[in-house]
Amino acid sequence: MRKLLYRHAIREALDEELARDENVVVMGEEVAQYNGAYKVTEGLWEKWGDKRIVDTPISEAGFIGMGIGASMLGVRPVMELMFWSFHSVAFDQLVNNAACVRYMSGGLINVPIVMRGPANGGTNVGATHSHCPEGLFAAFPGLKVVVPSCAADAKGLMKSAIRDNDPVYVMENTKLYGIEGEVPDPEEGDFTIPIGKAAIKREGSDLSLIAHGRSVLHALEAAEVLKNEHGINAEVLDLRSIRPLDEEAILKTVMKTNRAVLVDESKPFNGVSSQIACTIQEHAFDHLDAPVTRVCTIDAPSIYSPHIEDEQLPNTKRVVEKVLQMS
Repeated sequence: MRKLLYRHAIREALDEELARDENVVVMGEEVAQYNGAYKVTEGLWEKWGDKRIVDTPISEAGFIGMGIGASMLGVRPVMELMFWSFHSVAFDQLVNNAACVRYMSGGLINVPIVMRGPANGGTNVGATHSHCPEGLFAAFPGLKVVVPSCAADAKGLMKSAIRDNDPVYVMENTKLYGIEGEVPDPEEGDFTIPIGKAAIKREGSDLSLIAHGRSVLHALEAAEVLKNEHGINAEVLDLRSIRPLDEEAILKTVMKTNRAVLVDESKPFNGVSSQIACTIQEHAFDHLDAPVTRVCTIDAPSIYSPHIEDEQLPNTKRVVEKVLQMS
């Protein structure tokens, strides 16, 4: 094991997969000479050249469509969206083409494409650059959606996504890019994390905090506060994958602790937590000692003011307060 920044773990995954498979290419705005808007692709253009690291025009509809077409012919493109908020200008390509081609061709044509980039609030860049659309894309059969919360997961999930024969949409978080974490050394072997498998990030017995992405960090911090200040031992489950969703892991932790608080940076209406709450209600209702409750982003367009946006998003204080309000 060694320490890597979240962004460097993603870059290492890209570098390893570029070396492993000559069909892997990286495409997006400023991913080449400029090293990526968030420096995730730093150094890859110098190493792999223009044919493997490709700068695209500022047209998501154009280059996402090009990538999908290339993937149908056997290329494995990794497409960088500077913000996932720009998905709307390529929505037809993302959900009507990528998600449906395999089905519409009777399984004859695969779309082995990865779409990656930041999908989060909290950076004070306004409402049009702060969406969390993981629940939106998870609603379309044919798409896989993953949201890594730490450097190791970012690397392992990215490698699995590139090797997958279906479209995988990787939702990253700009607030995590500079956070360091332990990642297995390449000399220890090929490191991947299966898509669709959640992970217990903290064992507990009194209630389950279920989260994904940066919200996992708030859940872990809240668990420490609850233990140290209130004697409450919370378990933290990191979903890692939104579609497919690890329902078995969700139900197992709820049946163990009998209480659940869902921490989700999505908006509450039709968010990821809505699906999880329904799953718990349908399959673990008799195990609940209290209603399932949620800590989501307050239901309004993302607020520009830094101090107000910090309160709009899930945070440690809001998670602790919600737990203490449970009957």
